[in-house]
Amino acid sequence: MNPITMQLAADKYIRMALEEDINNEDVSTNAVMPEYRKGEVQLICKEDGIIAGLAVFERVFTLLDPETKVNCTVKDGDSVRKGEVLAVVTGDIRVLLSGERTALNYLQRMSGIATYTNSVVKLLEGTRTKLLDTRKTTPGMRIFEKYAVRVGGGCNHRYNLSDGVLLKDNHIDAAGGVREAVEAARAYAPFVRKVEVETEDLDMVREAVEAGADIIMLDNMTPDVMAEAVHIINGRAQTECSGNITRENIQMITSLGIDYVSSGALTHSAPILDISLKHLKVFD
Repeated sequence: MNPITMQLAADKYIRMALEEDINNEDVSTNAVMPEYRKGEVQLICKEDGIIAGLAVFERVFTLLDPETKVNCTVKDGDSVRKGEVLAVVTGDIRVLLSGERTALNYLQRMSGIATYTNSVVKLLEGTRTKLLDTRKTTPGMRIFEKYAVRVGGGCNHRYNLSDGVLLKDNHIDAAGGVREAVEAARAYAPFVRKVEVETEDLDMVREAVEAGADIIMLDNMTPDVMAEAVHIINGRAQTECSGNITRENIQMITSLGIDYVSSGALTHSAPILDISLKHLKVFD
């Protein structure tokens, strides 16, 4: 993650996470370490995966104390193995103890997403289909979770509601139909914005093509219906497949020539990667 971007956009969320965990004081740490002592602790991977979020991990500690040093032996996107020492954190023992859980929460969550995403990306190798995430993210974690998807080899769909036009079923109902919704979006949104329409059946696909949608999402369709939809679209719009797409079923749609497949599971169902801070040493 670009350091400037991190500090401008992510610091407020990291501060909130720290304040959630330390709203007054760290009673346990202050009890056993009432005064400054310098020390170090190792960051150890406890299972194989893809690491993501090292800059966020470090920022947790440097927000507590700018003098904290994190020396990493790996970088985001690297494959890591069980038992591998990923970094050594050096500084005030009180900071190492108080920042541990928040720092690990970020690193475990982001690395889990990168690992899961990478496993899905590998299933798409050799096809034209690109993997996208969704806005089904943890509140307050979107910037971190979408970054982790990219580290894992996936691509980001729109970041938020200001980032692009996606006309879903309720937008279409509100506008009175697919054509009306597309026309309203064309009239309102800047001309540089692409217009994507979510469709649920072949009639909606035909309407979206005739209305001039740039991207047509095929939502919760069977492979046979998706194949017919791709035939109807015939290259007049880009195609996206969505709806309950997981690592287990994604391969069934790779032969259809879909441009994009989006999966909320990348961010809402990825398990964490088990990582720990161990072997704390207090310097004399």
